[in-house]
Amino acid sequence: MAKRNVPKSPGAGPATLAALNRLIAAAEPGVKGGTRAVLGEGPTHPDIAFVGEQPGDQEDLAGKPFVGPAGKLLDRAMAQAGIDRRKTYVTNAVKHFKFEQRGKRRIHSKPTAGEVKHYRWWLEKELDLVKPKLVVALGATAALALAGKPLSIGANRGPATLDGRHAYITIHPSFLLRMPEEDKEQGWKDFVADLRRIRKLASGEKLAA
Repeated sequence: MAKRNVPKSPGAGPATLAALNRLIAAAEPGVKGGTRAVLGEGPTHPDIAFVGEQPGDQEDLAGKPFVGPAGKLLDRAMAQAGIDRRKTYVTNAVKHFKFEQRGKRRIHSKPTAGEVKHYRWWLEKELDLVKPKLVVALGATAALALAGKPLSIGANRGPATLDGRHAYITIHPSFLLRMPEEDKEQGWKDFVADLRRIRKLASGEKLAA
């Protein structure tokens, strides 16, 4: 398990993101089905870091975060909200794709709270090194990883402080893909509105009451 490579103290460990990524890449998967680690991507010291749940099938194959259907939806929403993805950092709470094999298909399997906790040190250290102004929790798994406790998206959606970090909680874009057709238009508008608020918060603008 990856834990064997993790220093006992959160304050210890690698001094650079490259060194941390080497440790993550060398660690054994901490979830069933995991093959290789999918590392975070983007500049250090960005205005915004987006944290998702875990890589999916296409992310695992490509070795890059948010390149599948949910990632493409996130790209569209970012563009509509005036956020340049190239200037953001994107990563996941769980670094390996957890899945079950069904014939030729690899079916996404939600990580447990214990698995999220297992990977939490990596995420905390990663964000310490990336140093974003604002961290965005995309979905409940990301919120759990950042807060260290379960948080309802419905009750906590919006600006937040998660374990001392300036943050914003919203849905994961994959949630939009699963919505009933009649709810998708409003769901999309609400998500883009969140991203506009995120852009303003990260740039230091005040939100309207």
